[in-house]
Amino acid sequence: MIEKIIENAKQALEKQFKETEKTAIYNQKKVLDAFNKERIALRHFAPTTGYGYDSDGRDALNRVYARVFGAEKAVVSPYIASGTVALSLGLFSVLMPGDNFVSATGKPYDTLIDVIEGEKIGSLKDYGIKFHSIPLKNGKIDVESVILYMKKNNPKMIYFQRSRGYDWRPSFSVYEMGEVFKTLRDNGFEGIIFVDNCYGEFVEKDEPTAVGADMMAGSLIKNAGGGLAPTGGYIAGKEKYIRLVENRLTAPSVGGEVGSYAFTYQYFYQGLFIAPHTVKQAIDGNMLIGEALSSMGYETMPVRGEIPRDITRSVKFNTEKELVSFIQSVQEVSPVDSFVSLEAWDMPGYDHKVIMAAGCFVQGSSIELSADAPIKEPYIAYVQGGLTFEHCVIATERILKKLLENK
Repeated sequence: MIEKIIENAKQALEKQFKETEKTAIYNQKKVLDAFNKERIALRHFAPTTGYGYDSDGRDALNRVYARVFGAEKAVVSPYIASGTVALSLGLFSVLMPGDNFVSATGKPYDTLIDVIEGEKIGSLKDYGIKFHSIPLKNGKIDVESVILYMKKNNPKMIYFQRSRGYDWRPSFSVYEMGEVFKTLRDNGFEGIIFVDNCYGEFVEKDEPTAVGADMMAGSLIKNAGGGLAPTGGYIAGKEKYIRLVENRLTAPSVGGEVGSYAFTYQYFYQGLFIAPHTVKQAIDGNMLIGEALSSMGYETMPVRGEIPRDITRSVKFNTEKELVSFIQSVQEVSPVDSFVSLEAWDMPGYDHKVIMAAGCFVQGSSIELSADAPIKEPYIAYVQGGLTFEHCVIATERILKKLLENK
């Protein structure tokens, strides 16, 4: 029965698989062209120590990322530990005391709440930076309300979160956001458009910086690292803003001229190079899991047959038991720590206990097959990643089997 469900899912998705292949080839060419134009050589993989002056590997990696993302400049660093750290770095770099900014995509991801509004912990609020969020309207950006707020309050920044986070809504297409950016500019907004691009790189043919965003940030242990980057994050965008990011990452007196890494840069370059292919594997696996679960009556988002706009999928369950069983089945079919018995715990930055399957080669890597969920109603699991489609097929078999056993 399970084999038949999976085979039917593959057949139903043949057209979508061809589309993701076209996108992967387009993005692979884009990445290859950037490597060629920057004349990447073996010397760029060499480690550096101390101040890291004249680090060819660091500087060329920044330029390659800028080219790939259609940005004027980029900062890529192993010392940006996560997407949250990258976003925090970007916000603190360009917002000053007395500024205000607004989220056009509702409440930001859980781990950013304390960054923005924490009390006496060094948050933006502690520095006198005001924040407002505008709820989505039927899952879409409420452009009219954003414009109304913009004209009344003159925010320095309008913030967008591409992925759904822990909300039951579709993720946003790059081109959908690009239309919003244009509307905001047409209505007189001259401030900063900043995008949380986590989970979205290489899913489509363009990135937010290529369609009007001034800044975007993401993590290298998600899409852009291709499953090989051992750590790190990036911020890309307009040069005048990225120079401020460099100053915040190091010091205003030295900016982007310093920063060493005593290990090889090879995996940052190689990870970026294979990222378009790896993201295709994750997207195809994502669609397979969604199609199979939908055929069994589970509600998933995006809906069956729709090509995702990032590498995450939401799955709604009726009970906590089903939810936990789903997360556990992902852990059990992981290559690392498959034997671990998962329990929910109070993860830093989250309001509820979270259960997380992450049997990954790189700790917390979301481009590897993983899943997590807050333990609260409605019982929604979030599954993402998959380094290979074959692993996703095997995982789907295990997931279906465990769900059937626990029905």
